[in-house]
Amino acid sequence: MKIICIGRNYADHAKELNNPLPEVPLFFLKPDTALIRKNGPFFIPEHSQDVHHELELVIRINRIGKHIAPRFAHKYFEEITLGLDFTARDIQQRCKEKGHPWEIAKAFDGSAPVGKFVPKSQFKDLNNLTFSLAKNGETVQQGNTKDMIFPIDELIAYISRFFTLKIGDLIYTGTPAGVGPVKGGDILVGKLEEEELISCKVI
Repeated sequence: MKIICIGRNYADHAKELNNPLPEVPLFFLKPDTALIRKNGPFFIPEHSQDVHHELELVIRINRIGKHIAPRFAHKYFEEITLGLDFTARDIQQRCKEKGHPWEIAKAFDGSAPVGKFVPKSQFKDLNNLTFSLAKNGETVQQGNTKDMIFPIDELIAYISRFFTLKIGDLIYTGTPAGVGPVKGGDILVGKLEEEELISCKVI
């Protein structure tokens, strides 16, 4: 099982971090030790002083696939949810400045809380889903999948050119603008179309 995360898939988020828009999907991996399930707490890692929240729509692959054509990509997942891609922003910046890989900023233990999965069939249009993140009751991120630079089916097709997708693999599809720091005691709640799917306490 692998966690595939898409970077810079919303133009407003790329702009807020002063990053150029990608011409093809950008992605990186997290290990299964990054997962937090069932609304478990997130522990701020000792190696960072500036961890940020990033709320994302997540899909779960339900069959094995390689070189998947975009027109068939919808057959490779049946459930979706919301997830958090916690990022050690200070570590990431230092790695970028030195030209180093930045897995330690993205793929550390507990950096990928994932919410309750729901059938995609309950939604009329996966390319027009609203989702939001509240921190301590105040909305800090709002997004809509229609604003993705690369929609879900394109992501599946592109990723499968390089990696065989397997049952249970997760794809974090990118975050909208509004990312920001977290501190101990924060409560993060993510909603998809007004349904709460993830809640996470920061410790």
